[in-house]
Amino acid sequence: MKRTVEPGLTNYQRLGAALLVSNLVSATLFIIRVQQSQNIRYWFLLWNLLLAWVPLGIVLLLRKRLITSRLLTWPNIVLSFLWLGFLPNSFYLVSDLIHLHSTGEVSILFDAVMFMSFIFNGFVAGYASIYLMQTELLTRFRRDYVHGFVGVVLLVCSFAIYLGRDLRWNTWDILVNPAGILFDVSERVINPLTHSEVFSTTALFFVLLSSIYIVAWQFVHALRNNR
Repeated sequence: MKRTVEPGLTNYQRLGAALLVSNLVSATLFIIRVQQSQNIRYWFLLWNLLLAWVPLGIVLLLRKRLITSRLLTWPNIVLSFLWLGFLPNSFYLVSDLIHLHSTGEVSILFDAVMFMSFIFNGFVAGYASIYLMQTELLTRFRRDYVHGFVGVVLLVCSFAIYLGRDLRWNTWDILVNPAGILFDVSERVINPLTHSEVFSTTALFFVLLSSIYIVAWQFVHALRNNR
């Protein structure tokens, strides 16, 4: 008698379910802290995590469009720039660690675990969107060009973290106040010696983001090759 195979979840569906649970853990930790402290001191973690998932949503929409359209069409180009504009938010969460200190409301260990939960989920969303974009580009362009593009993207993200943390610029300021951003950036390019923190901060985050992504990329491909 032929055995029937019950339909089950795909690998992507399982991954999505796991990521949903992981993000719910972050939200639950935040709710527990609010209940214990009776304040919403770290509310910005929820907002930053929401922004962290925007680029993944954009790249999923882009991949869906690329099934029936070319990459170099205006809608897809706009989506690509939107993806790049929101992508730094996925990694910006790590800079929120500057807010981690003993408040006397809950243990600092609890806050540390909560912060790392949010940072982990933000990084996963960001790296997943980069990976999906990279795999799409590898089907269309030379491998070394695509890897170089990813390096530039991570460098842009690292610089954007500096712009957001030190200069307090937001993603939407690119549209709301582009002149202000251009002035701040050009000032630091023209007078680099008076703004050395730009390069040290950007380099610091670039090393962090790049090293983690390289390991993640090699890990995924090692698993695929061993199937």
